[in-house]
Amino acid sequence: MVAILLFALNLRGPLVAVSPVLDVIAHDLGIGAATAGLLTSLPVLCFGLASPLAAWLLARSGLERGVLIALAGILAGTILRSLDGLPAALAGTVAIGLAITVGNVAVPVVIGRDLARRANSVLGAYTAALNVGSMLMLSLTVPIAMLTGWRVALASWSGLVVVAALVWWRATRGCAEGTAAAAASQDSEPDRAPVWWRRPVVWGLTVAFAGQAFAYYAVTAWLPLLLRDERGLDERAAGAGSSIFQILALVGAFGVPVLLHRWPGGRRVVALVCVAWLALVVGLLVAPAGWPVWCALGGAAQGGGITAIFALIVRHAHSVAENRRMSAMVQGGGYVVAAAGPTVVGSLREATGGWTVPLLVVLGAIAVLAVAGTLAARTPQPS
Repeated sequence: MVAILLFALNLRGPLVAVSPVLDVIAHDLGIGAATAGLLTSLPVLCFGLASPLAAWLLARSGLERGVLIALAGILAGTILRSLDGLPAALAGTVAIGLAITVGNVAVPVVIGRDLARRANSVLGAYTAALNVGSMLMLSLTVPIAMLTGWRVALASWSGLVVVAALVWWRATRGCAEGTAAAAASQDSEPDRAPVWWRRPVVWGLTVAFAGQAFAYYAVTAWLPLLLRDERGLDERAAGAGSSIFQILALVGAFGVPVLLHRWPGGRRVVALVCVAWLALVVGLLVAPAGWPVWCALGGAAQGGGITAIFALIVRHAHSVAENRRMSAMVQGGGYVVAAAGPTVVGSLREATGGWTVPLLVVLGAIAVLAVAGTLAARTPQPS
């Protein structure tokens, strides 16, 4: 459990650590805003496009070694990104994105295999750790950069990667023997479902995750500017709104497992998550003065949504091998769509000169999550 949570701290933090020093990086490297944006958008694209490759790697190496490979990739990418020059920064960013993709696919599979009886609770704690890692690096990167420069500030987080790798190795060293052979054996055994990717629940969860991830990355990218435009907030207050959106994810991450225990089917949980998402968008449209409440509800929704979808993957997988394949497909398809979220919303805001149309697009993504997620939750569980 400790190894999983330490691993999770490194699955979003290294990406968002760039955000508060992005303008400094752009000035130092002599690049424009669009190029600098690649340092945050490239990893999300990797999450989508590289998920099949991540599933293949985990099948060949085994879960235990696969996670160590992912941590090694995050470590190498973090150091490379801090070296001199734009090519190194981009190469390091891609390396981090590819390595985190392996982790994204691996964690739900590890939880479903080794902690199945507590899967909902562990998935909630995992989702919370993703947000804690993000907030930790968002909060501390700037103070470190003020003392040492942005390169050292970003590279300093490699220490957390090393700690996670040591704990993971210690926790799994007795399991690593034969994991690759076991994975190959699992892949050679036919799943009880004739063709796993034809199951409606797999496609339903893929579409639902696409809606969830699109809304999350679009709101994360543009919420500070929206609050400045619509409410006249200064940068500090707008940043506080973004912090509320990220921090309150902990409520959803820990609350959804409790609700799944009370409402095992999952339909009411998905519906409640979508209502909280809708409160964010509708609230900002019709009553923007209540933005702290809407940001809090949206934050709980984004933390609860990803927890609910991962719980449904674990619940509906027939085997460890199918869990890995479903995790790769759901996240691969979802993150490809999510990578377009900030660009689509930003383009619509520029074209219309306001936030109504962009927010309506986010509303459409939430509607997709609601319909696909409800249908997936209604699918009978495998016996």
